[in-house]
Amino acid sequence: MNIAIVVSEFNEDVTSRMLAIAREKADLMKLKISYICMVPGAYDMPIIVDSLLQKKDVDAVVTLGAIIKGQTKHDEVISHAAVQALTNLSLKYQKPVSLGISGPGMQERHAYARIRPVAERAVEAVVKISDELKRIQK
Repeated sequence: MNIAIVVSEFNEDVTSRMLAIAREKADLMKLKISYICMVPGAYDMPIIVDSLLQKKDVDAVVTLGAIIKGQTKHDEVISHAAVQALTNLSLKYQKPVSLGISGPGMQERHAYARIRPVAERAVEAVVKISDELKRIQK
């Protein structure tokens, strides 16, 4: 299975570690990472994910990001917009797009605690969804 990974540069201390763990997990699962794309933030992911999903050598996209709560509800706005757009792209192309974006509403310490589980589950999810799609499309 060929996957792409899209990583938010915002909160890079967290997301760079998420990427390292996602790469390890993909290697353990014998997945080929065809593309790794960096974007400024989670809100910026959909346009890159759209382009990747159009490629024949991409079976699924893993997204990695951390949306940490600030003093306003900006984190909620960003996460809702990103999730809706990513869901719509997955449906449009009938290819898995996993949500490896932690938040909203979390403190920085929570983002660090969620690095490994979020990154690993994001990789595992695209495989599970892909397998299930294949099963029901037979």
